[in-house]
Amino acid sequence: MTPYVCFEAVSCRLGGRTVLENFSLAVFPEDRFVLLGRSGSGKTTALRLINALLWPSAGRVLVAGRPTSEWDLVRLRRGIGYVLQSGGLLPHLTVAENIGLLPRLEGWERERMMHRTGELMRLIGLQPEEFATRYPRQISGGQQQRVALARALALSPPLLLLDEPFAALDPMTRLSLQKEFVALCRAQKTTAVFVTHDVTEALRVGTRIGVMARGRMETAGTPEEFLRARTGEAAELLRTLAARLE
Repeated sequence: MTPYVCFEAVSCRLGGRTVLENFSLAVFPEDRFVLLGRSGSGKTTALRLINALLWPSAGRVLVAGRPTSEWDLVRLRRGIGYVLQSGGLLPHLTVAENIGLLPRLEGWERERMMHRTGELMRLIGLQPEEFATRYPRQISGGQQQRVALARALALSPPLLLLDEPFAALDPMTRLSLQKEFVALCRAQKTTAVFVTHDVTEALRVGTRIGVMARGRMETAGTPEEFLRARTGEAAELLRTLAARLE
């Protein structure tokens, strides 16, 4: 199977510092690939290379078989849903307007845009009749992240990038959104790259987990393979999880 996202011996230097070094990765269609690691391990840098917010210093990144350097950047980014920890909703737009932002920029007819917005709102558990005209400040943090996820799915992108999307939420809301995220990806047959430093979250949402350390991919495999790790950074992360549960 051909990877949908591929890093080929990528290095990336920022501010004179090497953030990624000889980094390789293959994400296959319908994977939910989790980049797991401590702060500063290079996770977010890797994510931002995928949608060409950053460029490699060496090697290349391919999306759908094409190097990012050969893409029209507008087309590349509109084929990728991007969800941040903060949600990134525009405060002066309503919930419906935030979700419909990219379809509007794509020139969709109003009826088609309203239908898609309503469809997505129901999919994330926010009824349009109650929430469509509210502004971000009028809904909870968990609801804001649901809206951010719906906005990322508005154009039915084949790829989602998520950077610690649920980190700021309370544990119960976070668990609920993790389950909804997995269900949405399955229903939409979406490929996703998900950044987190939380081992429990990685195990809940990932079909594969890549452990990063000091700008390199140390190991990559299924959650079951990750749980069997006895050495390296993966084992350290598991020991940290066990200590938290004691």
